[in-house]
Amino acid sequence: MDEQVEVLIVGGGSAGLTASMLLVRLGVDALLVSAQAETSRLPKAHVLNQRAMEIMRDCGTSEDIYAIGTPPEAMSHTAYYAGFAGHADAGRLLFKQESWGAGGMDEDWAAASPMVASNLPQIRLEPVLKRHAEQTSPGRVRFHHEVLSIDDDGTGVTASVADHSTGAEYRVRARYLVACDGGRTIGRQVGVALEGVTDLTRMASVYMSADLSSFIGDPDVLLRWVFSPEIGGMITLAPMGPTRWGGESEEWVVHLGYRSGDERANDDAAVMADLRIGLGIADHPIDVHLISRWSIGGVVADRFRVGRVFVLGDAAHRHPPTGALGLTSAMHDAHNLCWKLALVVRGVAGDALLDTYHDERRPVDARNVQRSLENAHGHGLIGRVLGTSDPKLSIDERWRNLARMWGESHDDVALRRQVISMMAAQSQEFHEHDVEYGYTHRSSAVVPDGSPEPEPHDFRYFVPSTRPGSPLPHAWLEDESFRRLSTLDLVSVGQFVLIAGEEGGAWCAAARAVADELGIDLRAVAVGHSTGDLRDPRLRWQRVREFGPQGAVLVRPDRCVAWRSIGAADDAAAVLRSVLRQLLSVPT
Repeated sequence: MDEQVEVLIVGGGSAGLTASMLLVRLGVDALLVSAQAETSRLPKAHVLNQRAMEIMRDCGTSEDIYAIGTPPEAMSHTAYYAGFAGHADAGRLLFKQESWGAGGMDEDWAAASPMVASNLPQIRLEPVLKRHAEQTSPGRVRFHHEVLSIDDDGTGVTASVADHSTGAEYRVRARYLVACDGGRTIGRQVGVALEGVTDLTRMASVYMSADLSSFIGDPDVLLRWVFSPEIGGMITLAPMGPTRWGGESEEWVVHLGYRSGDERANDDAAVMADLRIGLGIADHPIDVHLISRWSIGGVVADRFRVGRVFVLGDAAHRHPPTGALGLTSAMHDAHNLCWKLALVVRGVAGDALLDTYHDERRPVDARNVQRSLENAHGHGLIGRVLGTSDPKLSIDERWRNLARMWGESHDDVALRRQVISMMAAQSQEFHEHDVEYGYTHRSSAVVPDGSPEPEPHDFRYFVPSTRPGSPLPHAWLEDESFRRLSTLDLVSVGQFVLIAGEEGGAWCAAARAVADELGIDLRAVAVGHSTGDLRDPRLRWQRVREFGPQGAVLVRPDRCVAWRSIGAADDAAAVLRSVLRQLLSVPT
């Protein structure tokens, strides 16, 4: 055997690089190999929600991302427009709405996390992640190294790897393999099937440099949805920076949709003709970098674990970009799996803990895929109601239909109200906070407390809770030096934390004793308004904690609430010992 590692990561995209950084921080000997010679040449996904930025902070990359990403004020809105240029009515604003927490100004979003959403295309995000991964794990991040085959013999995985830089081949023996290769190789080899719908719409994405500032106002708008009567469809424009944003952006990605089977989508010249005609910029200077093709669909793997192989990111689920849930879900996958792998590799937890990765992430990822499909469907409905996408109509007829949005007749006013209502409802794509935070994990790594299921509510807002399986709510606390810190800051990479009420000292003492006994890293703190290890000066934590002064919650390293006690227990140590043994899949 040429090399031995604890975990082999296959794939050097956002999921693989996130997994590499997390595993190294967890003390796991991990090797990443990627068949690609370099990081993505395509901008691809770009919005990073609050939860993703929390994970990036754990990886030590958040400040670098904020430094080069879109300023919050330049991504606070999305908007719909009637055309773009080349027509008397082109560029008219149809509807504008706050998006992704309104650049950090939305109070609900500020209350949910100490982090704000960001926007950075993968063409610039992945080099940041790769640089950090290489710094934290020198020689363990290898691009242009392709896994040719794998063999899972039940005790480990043997991979044959080709170094395309030298032509040499070598073998790697790993205890576990994490597949982040987009489903290109590993998933197929181990029999993972992707279930769902595919090829609903063919898309052509043009990555280009162009000065569009003379056509664009609204510097706070990130995504522009343009109804183009000229081509009978909707065109999406997204600024790519890199040094200026809004209408001043130097680079852009323009997305054009085609019906399934339309060969124009595969013809560069046809795509560029449609772009120029559709935007009304026939003679405007454009420098095209790349044109990529993809299809709108939504699929989820039937299994996230096969033996000693795990699938993450695009290898496990593929989303339409509507909702910005693909990239972020991939990071969430890594965050859920890596701490579990670390504990099993160390011998602290049983192998069954790893089964909870599938049990927890597949339902969440399936929900995210469905939400993305619904978001995409909503855009198509708007175009059909407006009458701008009917291929049987002439360009002039489609413009006349679109002009009804500012008409004064009774029918025009009724149509405008209907369309604006549909556009406002599309906030499901740009303000679905409960999708980001409102999931509940159900697995053996969560101990239910018998509390009732929460009442269903609109996915546009998030209701924080400490109910087991929920994300730990954010609340600002204060330490003895008057330093402000979030409840989320209490959880370090790989660390459990027990948060007790102001009279919960018995829980804290028991947690420390049981943690030593089981060999896990566990921090225990008591939090109260005026007493405890940390103070809750605004009573924010008290308002969301849902347990009494003598109660406590146990939080996992991925900031998921694992267990809760409303009050005291006769034998706190015995309770926590039983809880942790269950979480860790350790026999009693």
